[in-house]
Amino acid sequence: MSSLFLRTLREDPADAEVPSHKLLVRAGYVRRVAPGVYSWLPLGLKVLRRVENVVREEMDAMGGQEILFPALLPREPYEATNRWTEYGPAIFRMKDRKGNDYLLGPTHEELFTLAVKGEYSSYKDFPVTLYQIQTKYRDEERPRAGILRGREFVMKDSYSFDLTDEGLSESYANHRATYVRIFDRLDLEYVIVKATSGAMGGSASEEFLAVSDTGEDTYVRAPGGYAANVEAVTTPAPPALPLDGLPAAQVHHTPDTPTIETLVDFLNAHTADRTFTAADTLKNVMVKIRQPGQKDWELLGVGVPGDREVDMKRLEASLDPAEVALLEESDFARNAFLTKGYIGPGALAANGVRFLVDPRIVTGTAWVTGADKADHHVVDLVAGRDFTPDGTIEAAEVRAGDPSPDGSGVLEAARGMEIGHIFQLGRKYADAFSLDALGPDSKPIRITMGSYGIGVSRLVAAIAEQTHDDSGLVWPRTVSPFDLHVVVAGKNDELIAGGEELAAELDAQGLSVLLDDRKASPGVKFADAELVGVPTIVVVGRGLASGTIEVKDRASGERTEIPREGAAAHLAGLVRG
Repeated sequence: MSSLFLRTLREDPADAEVPSHKLLVRAGYVRRVAPGVYSWLPLGLKVLRRVENVVREEMDAMGGQEILFPALLPREPYEATNRWTEYGPAIFRMKDRKGNDYLLGPTHEELFTLAVKGEYSSYKDFPVTLYQIQTKYRDEERPRAGILRGREFVMKDSYSFDLTDEGLSESYANHRATYVRIFDRLDLEYVIVKATSGAMGGSASEEFLAVSDTGEDTYVRAPGGYAANVEAVTTPAPPALPLDGLPAAQVHHTPDTPTIETLVDFLNAHTADRTFTAADTLKNVMVKIRQPGQKDWELLGVGVPGDREVDMKRLEASLDPAEVALLEESDFARNAFLTKGYIGPGALAANGVRFLVDPRIVTGTAWVTGADKADHHVVDLVAGRDFTPDGTIEAAEVRAGDPSPDGSGVLEAARGMEIGHIFQLGRKYADAFSLDALGPDSKPIRITMGSYGIGVSRLVAAIAEQTHDDSGLVWPRTVSPFDLHVVVAGKNDELIAGGEELAAELDAQGLSVLLDDRKASPGVKFADAELVGVPTIVVVGRGLASGTIEVKDRASGERTEIPREGAAAHLAGLVRG
């Protein structure tokens, strides 16, 4: 450590929000260069490489073949799939000195597809799985949490190419099983949840989430095994109700009631024979959407039960790849038929504005909603009789206690961070580039693809989030930067020589050793050893004179004295299990 490029810090960085960010900076693993951009220092790079190696070993074992594409990519392949436009401001675009457009690769479906098209042409060449471990770039609007959500990050992306849908299903299952082995080897606590495909396209889609209270993803699970990211939850629709005998819709003067809360209070104060709740109201939220490549925005009304908020992430996932934004004052001014706080389905239908509703708003359900006139609401407006939505949309917030889509009970909510995502892409990219193989009958077969990603640098932070304690990092042995951390607890020459001798013996056993030979106090050395987080700490101190050294388990805190003689073999056995 006296020559290691390392400076530990006693204070948390000012911009750190989560434990992994604080500790990886304080322990000298990473350093911030710009928002969302970090340098990997020697300790951090060792951990990153060990995580990479676990991923690489398992990908190779399943038959994947590693290649490497450039990060600097021409515009043309992304134009062919429309993603040059679809990605919007989320990618880094640039021009070369001749004015040609380039981007820094956020993902590489196009390049993989073109590579296979350029090399393979016969059905005998398939199936094939290719992967790379490479730096990606995305212009995150709000990079946060250190390396968890950065603008530059290391990712493993792999792609399967199959002749049939059945072959794709098998490739998908193989990747899924490989991911389970990878995350098990990394000692992560994780869940597999149903997910949306987003800008990637495709059908079947699952996320692997590391369980963490600081995670940015909310997921839900049910007793029967159902688990999904909230963006992918489907709302069970109740059965339609008969329209016969329902009371007629009536418009009421409801002064100063622009919110659900004020409306419910007013109705209950002025209605003797009926009690209203927020769940009886229909909240109509106005947004505007713009399709990729289009200049003009389209108005869209979204109706949800009044006891729920619109979840913008769910709404955006439902409308992807369209851009979505809430209306501004200027939008209301241009569309005078929209009466803020009192918008109803009537004005939307009369003015040709699409109206999509929550799946719970089925035929025969009666609602209190805006009457399209200031200070007025309509009571008992019945879906399927008084208004007809243009369709349904998954946009309302998902809550703990909601019925599970699989019928096994109610949902419970938890938080996690995405560490892996697998998709059955199908033929989206093969169609874009006419990726075909000639079959045994010399007729072309359109190839079907799968896409499978792991956030390699994000895994470093995810492991740190799950394994730290109040004193610092606590790495699992599979990814620790060193096998053993030998601390010389004193400054005299005899102890330093004893530490160096032990370190040499451990090195001869094939173990990687971090030796703290600095001229610092034992307190400083012990604090740094706990902060750095190597799983086994070996203390060469006063006991050396009587032939003993101390071994501390970083995770449990358990301390054991062992004889100095034969210590190297004993510690090698401990490390190797």
